[in-house]
Amino acid sequence: MKILLLCSAFNGLSQRAWLHLRARGHRVAIRIVRDPQEIAAAAAATDPELIICPFLRRRVPEVVWRRYRTIIIHPGPEGDRGPSALDWAIMDAEPTWGVTALQATGDLDGGPIWGTRVFRMPADPPRKSTLYNTEVTDAAMSLIGEVTAKAQDPGFTPRRQDRRTGVVRPLVRQADRSFSWGDPTGHILRRIRAADGRPGVHTELSGVPVAVFDAHPGEAAPGEPGTIAGRRQNAILVRTGDGALWIGQARRLAPDAPRPTVKLPAALALDGSLPDTPQATVPPSLREIGYRRVGKVGWVHFAFYNGAMSTAHCRRLTAAVRHAAAQDTAVLVLAGGEVFSNGLHLGVIDAHPDPAAEAWRNITAIDDLCREIIGCTGQLVVSALAGDAGAGGVMLALGADKVIARDGVLLNPHYRKMGLYGSEYWTYVLPHRVGEDQADRLTTHCDPVTAAEAAEIGLVDHLAGSDRAEFAAAVLDHATELAAGGHADVLLHRKRATREADEQRRPLDTYRIRELAEMSHDIFDDRRGFAHARHAFLTGEPAGPETPQLPAPRLPRMAPVS
Repeated sequence: MKILLLCSAFNGLSQRAWLHLRARGHRVAIRIVRDPQEIAAAAAATDPELIICPFLRRRVPEVVWRRYRTIIIHPGPEGDRGPSALDWAIMDAEPTWGVTALQATGDLDGGPIWGTRVFRMPADPPRKSTLYNTEVTDAAMSLIGEVTAKAQDPGFTPRRQDRRTGVVRPLVRQADRSFSWGDPTGHILRRIRAADGRPGVHTELSGVPVAVFDAHPGEAAPGEPGTIAGRRQNAILVRTGDGALWIGQARRLAPDAPRPTVKLPAALALDGSLPDTPQATVPPSLREIGYRRVGKVGWVHFAFYNGAMSTAHCRRLTAAVRHAAAQDTAVLVLAGGEVFSNGLHLGVIDAHPDPAAEAWRNITAIDDLCREIIGCTGQLVVSALAGDAGAGGVMLALGADKVIARDGVLLNPHYRKMGLYGSEYWTYVLPHRVGEDQADRLTTHCDPVTAAEAAEIGLVDHLAGSDRAEFAAAVLDHATELAAGGHADVLLHRKRATREADEQRRPLDTYRIRELAEMSHDIFDDRRGFAHARHAFLTGEPAGPETPQLPAPRLPRMAPVS
């Protein structure tokens, strides 16, 4: 079929929908639209057989839905109506929720039903972004497959909604999200998680107006609600009416600032305003790095908020990898969290008084981490991707000997859209796996890649099923099998020989030097618009047209690697 995807942003769900439909032979156009005029123009220019809106914040104008079958993927169960479905579901502690595919009409979210899915809400209040990227996205993808099948069935007729049932929910505003720090911990937790990752909940900490995100229950800390009882790294512990909450991320509210402020680790956002407080123990859900050993397998777990890795994150993870590599294990697993990694921490860079200098520190720190991974010849290294990865996060994973990904994960192995040439030894690890021509295509076309496609082209070595809950066990089984008997010894011997041959052909440091030479122009001369692209990404502002003055970064031609 000829299908048009109308989206407010090319987010994870939009990318999955585009890849899913193309893989099934449909001719798919995708348009990012901001208003009814752009929606109408996109439909007229494409003249599709079917329009699907997986993530659209604007109403489809009548001129479009009357002419073209237009299906809205609404993140709520049948009968739920309104633009803030997930926010209300989390705040109201709904036990079940769903996703509905309905036809656009003049009745907002009231059109005929093409399909629906229902799922149980997690017992622990979920972050809105987590709920959207897991249960909601899985249900939406199932529905999109159903919609396209029904659209090709001439006998199918969508079912009308019963207008007497259902709930019409208004747009959630800050007044609806508001809380007092004297309220019960659970009440505050739900409100913050219902606004994570955007827009956060407005409040005040240490006398500073902020929007807060990334909340986790903490141990009771006697004292005045709203005061800060402790900190750990860059998270802060805030007293509540009956306990305390850890706040991992915050954004200063500065209406008179010349440009929008960005979300940061909470202690950095409050820099200069934090009182002297003791170090406290964070709960497991907020622990960013950990190490455990299971037999001959060493397991380094890291989970950074939204996969962003600051200079400090990279240095701490580098130390953890060195510690793990010094143990007498046969296999070292690098297991990422909900998002494996997206590379540089753009927020910390953007908020720094000297963004270019901080970007340079960040890129050299992540390069140091990648060097430890590539140079670990005493153990087999396995990257375990339970969640998506982008830019330098993909290249970090590729430094391992084996890459295991959960089926359904998305990879974005490119830097160009952020105005960067890229580093993390990508000119070594990427062509080493896929060849130079494929490496050029991946880094210049800037398309997302599914885990299944990544396995076909060699980016991923093994798919471990789509079930999130079972992924870690599947990786551990695979790593244990690698470590068993003399298998690991054979693979390690081959690994050392390959690394030595590559080093003789061309020292690894030269790849880094070449990449950083290019990156210095992008960071300090801003030749590809890194500063603007970075801030637009962080604030949701329009990024503007792609900078045309320079060709896309291409892989330098080198002697082939084994």
